[in-house]
Amino acid sequence: MSADTRTDLRALAEQANAELEHAPAGRIVEWAHATFGADLVVASSMADTHLVHVASAAAPGIDVVFLDTGYHFAETVGTRDAVAEVYPVRLLNITPLRTVAEQDAEHGPRLYERDPDRCCALRKVEPLERALKPYTAWINGMRREEAPTRAAIPVIGYDAKRDMVKISPLATWTQDDVDAYVAEHGVLTNPLFLEGYTSIGCEPCTRKPLPGEDPRAGRWAGSAKTECGLHT
Repeated sequence: MSADTRTDLRALAEQANAELEHAPAGRIVEWAHATFGADLVVASSMADTHLVHVASAAAPGIDVVFLDTGYHFAETVGTRDAVAEVYPVRLLNITPLRTVAEQDAEHGPRLYERDPDRCCALRKVEPLERALKPYTAWINGMRREEAPTRAAIPVIGYDAKRDMVKISPLATWTQDDVDAYVAEHGVLTNPLFLEGYTSIGCEPCTRKPLPGEDPRAGRWAGSAKTECGLHT
């Protein structure tokens, strides 16, 4: 992508962010769809599905990328399948370059324990880079309330790493907003939330948070890792 194109995308993102900071999530997706059309994609981990519901209501038929790491809970894979069946989206199941068995043979078993950053790079970051390459803009479900590392995310920003526009239509939502939306619209729910999980990633690296812990405390518990690398 040329420097001029990058400058144009950055300026577009900055202007749209100023205009849509306080807009409803559906309106933000409508803007993105009107602006980018088929060059727009949603990335969803299927830990929850309210983002996909918002996006599919505003832009029926929208592409949705799911990173099938090989380590997901069965409940998460089931949620993916239900979304593909129920919501008006085109679900794209993206897999790493190597199966879990092939990765174990090359790097040794349980890489997620020994080098979680490397494991995430192989099973999440590289597949996402590959999946996003055909698009100009991508939608994610990050919320400012979730973690200190996300407190300043813009609703619409420029993703310099990928030379794309990065859209976070739920950035201003609180957990109460999420719960209210799910209840109002009957949104599909990952069963793990009913079991006490509050943030869901790969099964070997996710546990239920203890009482009083941060909602994301169950991710990579016992390590300093707080993000998988998709948003850095």
